[in-house]
Amino acid sequence: MPIFMDLHIVPGVNAKDVAEAHRMDVYIEKEHQCTCLTYWVDEIRGHVFCLIDAPNKESVLELHNRSHGLTPHKIIEVQPELVESFLGRITDPADAPVTDTGLPIIDDSSYRTLVAFRLEDPVLLAKTIGQQEAAARLAQRHAWIREAVARFRGREALLDGHMVVASFVAADSAVSCALQTQEQWDKEQGPAGWSISIHAGEPVSAANKLFGEAVLLARAMCLSASGGEVRMSASVRELIKPDLLQRPGARVQVLSLPDEQVLNALIGALDKHYADPDFGQEELCRAIALSKSQLYRKSTALTGLSPNDLLRTYRLDRAAHMLRRQQDSVSGITYASGFSSPSYFTKCFKKQFGMLPNEYLDMAGQV
Repeated sequence: MPIFMDLHIVPGVNAKDVAEAHRMDVYIEKEHQCTCLTYWVDEIRGHVFCLIDAPNKESVLELHNRSHGLTPHKIIEVQPELVESFLGRITDPADAPVTDTGLPIIDDSSYRTLVAFRLEDPVLLAKTIGQQEAAARLAQRHAWIREAVARFRGREALLDGHMVVASFVAADSAVSCALQTQEQWDKEQGPAGWSISIHAGEPVSAANKLFGEAVLLARAMCLSASGGEVRMSASVRELIKPDLLQRPGARVQVLSLPDEQVLNALIGALDKHYADPDFGQEELCRAIALSKSQLYRKSTALTGLSPNDLLRTYRLDRAAHMLRRQQDSVSGITYASGFSSPSYFTKCFKKQFGMLPNEYLDMAGQV
């Protein structure tokens, strides 16, 4: 059966009350063909996340409503291996304290700080320096990332093309990992073709994927960062020790909270609508409630691109991602990435990546 994670927003929640509610769920779970695997509690934010093996979302709703009446605010389907990668477990922790009545108390927040490492495009790198050297360079950088993530007690959570995302319980550890990696890359190869971003978030939010909103913004921050720069969200800056950013040689750009919110809205709209060929600048303005002049100023300040250029670049980045994964033919990917004209797509792709889509697709099958 599929695995679901739900979000309950309960202001003033405490771990003991959640433990009791979880026990009530477990008591009747079989009647709803469910298995309640575990949960996380964030007392500060008033959020509870449950992980449940169930036939469908409706079964999760019925279970909670009958058990204790706390209806989830959102339910998403998740992959258990990703849950374990981001959060470290998919069952109750073995060391949870137990009350005198035998009730295990899990006081474990699911809020995580994510570090996204964007490496060179493997296809473009192979074209430039050859397949063997490109593979060796990327393997070395992955090794540096794994070493730094392990040293600062993080978890490599997602490998997507040339983007690696690591998850950390402690924001200080995430920032230390990012800065060590930046220092290593600077020393070995110089700040070219890669970037790092740091953002924090929860597993279930507006997006329908695990940590979807947080990963999306981290990815966007990497896309718009200059080579070798660490870009940090305001939410992470508030969590860390001030002296962490004083490391010699560190190049860190911290987004203000208003800029973080605008970038989040901007990238969220692009990700939702990029495949629609009729979605342009005017539609983007309406989607994030900004005037044309406001959108232009914010887009150029936050990404270095005008709204039209940003939309085209985003579509091309998604097209390249689909080509690397060989998800479809060039013609199919043209339309799936929001281009209505194959000739215009080919022209834009060649200008952006220095090679034709067919060439890119052929090389993607070899790297």
